[in-house]
Amino acid sequence: MTHRDKDFIVALPDDIKKGRTTDVYFLRTVKILKSEGLEKVRVYAEITVSSMPRSYRWAILGGLRDVIKLFRGLPVDLYAMPEGSVFYDRDYYGTREPILAISGEYASFAVYETPMLGFLAFGSGIVTKTARLRKIAGNRIKILSFGARRMHPAVSPFISFYAYIGGCDGVSCVRGAEFLGVKPMGTMPHSLIIIYRAIRGNHAEAWRAFHRVLPKDVPRIMLVDTFYDEKEEALMAVEALGPENIYGIRLDTPSSRRGRFEDIVREVKWELKLRGWEKVKIILSGGIDEESLSRLIEAGADGFGIGSTIANAPIIDVAMDIVAVERGGSWIPIAKRGKMAGLKQVYRCQKCLTDIVVEINEKVSQCPVCGGSMREMLLPYLRNGELVREIPSPHETREYVLDQLEKLDLNRKPWE
Repeated sequence: MTHRDKDFIVALPDDIKKGRTTDVYFLRTVKILKSEGLEKVRVYAEITVSSMPRSYRWAILGGLRDVIKLFRGLPVDLYAMPEGSVFYDRDYYGTREPILAISGEYASFAVYETPMLGFLAFGSGIVTKTARLRKIAGNRIKILSFGARRMHPAVSPFISFYAYIGGCDGVSCVRGAEFLGVKPMGTMPHSLIIIYRAIRGNHAEAWRAFHRVLPKDVPRIMLVDTFYDEKEEALMAVEALGPENIYGIRLDTPSSRRGRFEDIVREVKWELKLRGWEKVKIILSGGIDEESLSRLIEAGADGFGIGSTIANAPIIDVAMDIVAVERGGSWIPIAKRGKMAGLKQVYRCQKCLTDIVVEINEKVSQCPVCGGSMREMLLPYLRNGELVREIPSPHETREYVLDQLEKLDLNRKPWE
């Protein structure tokens, strides 16, 4: 086996910074520019939305902090909407809106277009899907990210990070939690239940062992669908630990046994309440998506562990395009077909989140929808590769997302 065969098939941070994850035509472009004495040509490039998933009317910006790391130290200026900002494919007047812009010598940053777009497309996809789930669930329902097992392990911390920013209350991935500065959250696997049933003859011993061994700050949420009917195992688990010691039970019923999952939830909730155990929370996992979430909440679910729906979130398709080239000290507006040339700014109403895109020297003071005040959204983050704006903590960004969700409709732009 060669050294290459022994390595996991992943790109390391050094590979990304050195441009090894780029598309090869960017390397060829840089070679041509340098050979022809054009490596110093400065351009102004914008990142805009090419398309959104069919049902999406808005998205939330994710991946920006890694884009900033990617471009730090390069001779470029970078402007962007703050991470966690809502954005749209087009503004109030139908103009495609930039979410990020870069200016500098094109040859110095061309190879980073590929990883930059990857950070933004994937990060925005994860945070947007999670935000949509949070919008449906409201503020009372707990949502945990169980997405680590549904995606390549190299990117599982990235998924956890942006799931949290999008509104998850916690993440199960250990490394993802470390990046966030929080404790990882989770319950127990079926394997623990199975081993105790096989070796000790009673799977209730697994619940008792969980309670005995783990620290008190770990919520006592017992998995109750391994061998028996969910109602029966739920009652067994509460009796095994005592209602005063149990936070909740988790149902992960397989699809072949599920039927109407919401009816199972109603039955379990009824049996718990009948015995005076209504404080025991019901947590669900397994195949939870936007469509089923509201039905299960209505049936009485108190929280969810969501994996596939978050990890398999559709990307937000973004593209980078040159919209101006510097010549003789001035910016010459130029762009390919289908794109708007020239430097631009995005103004946003702080009341209703309506956006207007204008030429860089124009100003917009009043929202055409509600009359609210407008604020510039493309803010400087890098000047000649130096950081000029602090990046908020993930917790601050999460609060920013949740605040915007209060003003957003799931199926409409603010001005529709």
